[in-house]
Amino acid sequence: IIDFTVTMKGLEDQLLGRVIRMEKSDLETERLRLVEDVLENKSTMKELEDNLLEKLNSVEGSLVEDEELILVLQETKATAEDVSKKLIVASETEQKINTTREEYRPVATRGSILYFLIVELSKVNVMYQTSLRQFLAIFDGSISKSKPTHVIDKRINNILEYLTKLVWRYTLRGLYEKDKFLFTLLLALKIDLNTMRISHSEFMLLLKGGAALDLNAVKPKPFRWMLDVIWLNLVELSKQEVFNQLLEKVTENEKDWKIWCDTEAPEQEEIPCGYNSMLDVFRKLLLIRAWCPDRTLSQARKYIFDSLGAEYLESTVLDIETMLEESDNRVPLICLLSIGSDPTPQIEAMGKTRMQEVHSLSMGQGQEEAARKLLVESTTNGHWLLLQNCHLSLHFCDEIMQTVTDTEEMHSNFRLWITTEKHVQFPIGLLQMSLKFTNEPPQGIRASLKRTYADITQDTLDYSNHASWPMLLYSVAFLHTVVQERRKFGALGWNVPYEFNQADFTASMQFIMNHLDDLDPKRGISWNTICFMLGEVQYGGRVTDDFDKRLLCTFTNVWFSEGLLQPEFKFYEGYPLPDYKTIDEYTDHIINMPLQDIPEVFGLHSNADISYQINTAKGILDTILSVQPKESAAGKSGETRETIVYKIADDMLRKLPKDYVPHEVKEALIRLGGLLPMNIFLRQEIDRIQKITTMGNF
Repeated sequence: IIDFTVTMKGLEDQLLGRVIRMEKSDLETERLRLVEDVLENKSTMKELEDNLLEKLNSVEGSLVEDEELILVLQETKATAEDVSKKLIVASETEQKINTTREEYRPVATRGSILYFLIVELSKVNVMYQTSLRQFLAIFDGSISKSKPTHVIDKRINNILEYLTKLVWRYTLRGLYEKDKFLFTLLLALKIDLNTMRISHSEFMLLLKGGAALDLNAVKPKPFRWMLDVIWLNLVELSKQEVFNQLLEKVTENEKDWKIWCDTEAPEQEEIPCGYNSMLDVFRKLLLIRAWCPDRTLSQARKYIFDSLGAEYLESTVLDIETMLEESDNRVPLICLLSIGSDPTPQIEAMGKTRMQEVHSLSMGQGQEEAARKLLVESTTNGHWLLLQNCHLSLHFCDEIMQTVTDTEEMHSNFRLWITTEKHVQFPIGLLQMSLKFTNEPPQGIRASLKRTYADITQDTLDYSNHASWPMLLYSVAFLHTVVQERRKFGALGWNVPYEFNQADFTASMQFIMNHLDDLDPKRGISWNTICFMLGEVQYGGRVTDDFDKRLLCTFTNVWFSEGLLQPEFKFYEGYPLPDYKTIDEYTDHIINMPLQDIPEVFGLHSNADISYQINTAKGILDTILSVQPKESAAGKSGETRETIVYKIADDMLRKLPKDYVPHEVKEALIRLGGLLPMNIFLRQEIDRIQKITTMGNF
């Protein structure tokens, strides 16, 4: 089996050549000419040597009397001297060219890192496929579009910043919301690993913590209040040079560490024992990850801010218009579906705006023939074709790919839109040739409101002359955000994870418009009507659980009342109700909202965030660990993987408890009170664990 995949070093050299061709085309041309000249000169030398050997083999008699041979020797000598001089000059020139080329090596290195990072994502989700051809187009675009300057160092920095940001945005657009932070964190880590800001051992420590340690094989933990997992994390962390005194300092300063650990946000407090000034942002992340797993994500955001910049913490809003400009008639646009993320309304609305005819068809059994006809008609007449739920017709996806690739005459206005859920058998070729995007609501109140108001026009804001219209619109948007955000807390948020989506907001907004249009000025706003429609119909129509319905009605009754129009009204402390006249003012207000939301905003206890943060951080770190190349110890100690596995198995067997002695167990149970319910239960558990240890020893 031959592996034709590109290597990181091979891609780096390939990208370096592309950079030089675009930035220093004359230099690359000279280098290629030089290579040709060197090959030609070496070929000439080879011919002369072969000719000389042939003459020597065919000569008869004395060598000194053969005039033809003497002439050949003289010619060979003269030519060899000339070629040698050319080769020396060529070598010197090549060194100068390579020195200049190496100045652009950081760009090629960064490009190689980014590509292989994107490739790793396909292990996270099989739908995250990006071809090398797509990446090279992005790479070339970043070089041509980045800010030009004659200063080489500045030019390289401009390319690096533009390239990293462009690849980040391009990739983020096609990721599910739960994987976006994972990608951003992994991007920062990979770049810092390359620049040696962090070591590989520190990188693995962040991912694994002290999971590989055995509590019985390490120094006993000093305090009863400390969790076992935290102590193991600290033991593993103390192996790093900067933390080599950590265990002693923790033991000697119990009170300081406990107070720090018990604070609501330890990452914002001063770390005891002078570590606050001693550690940079990443090493603080290692310490926070060891002590307070629920604050890992918060400190990771600080690390991303320090490593990449504030922009990488901002949630990106899907811009279908821009994505459409990037595509052409041979590049399908694939939406990866999730709960409440169907892009059909947006695609149809955009088609209507552009006076473009849109055909849509939901795929499934027996729909292939209808899809085939629409595909031919759309490619011929320049229509848009939306094929929904293509994961239900996987074999037809191969035909789609073949049609788009092989059709010679295709209308320039034709666009193919595809929606699909995750499926391991979805054609990789179709994914790699397409532009992928997701349409999920972004995480966080600020990001969600930002996206909502991105779809609201100034005409919508100016729709009604009623003074309360802008505030009611914002309140509905805030309610829409809260009911969606509560889903991330699992059963603490909603007993049932409902598919609230943009259609619910649009319908609610339309109802408020109609209500204000039909409003009797004497009677004023009917708050009971608004609460009923929002809590029982628009959003409540999806709710099936009685407790969830009561919660939703509580939100509407508290927020949608006369108090809403009072100047001092707040959804929660730090979340006031703005009253502006323009979309730009609302956008500025949203941008200045907190980046991270506390659970109380959603009506939850602060402890609700702990389990969410721990589970999310663990999921992200475990996923990153799972996509890393498997480490082999063969290069270090000469041991094979099988030898290592046997060693681990032997170590586990040694740690198994000894067999229980029946009469000793019986005597111990009698001392505990005989046939009490808990003792009977204990005896059953002892029997079960004995069976397990017996099987293990066998």
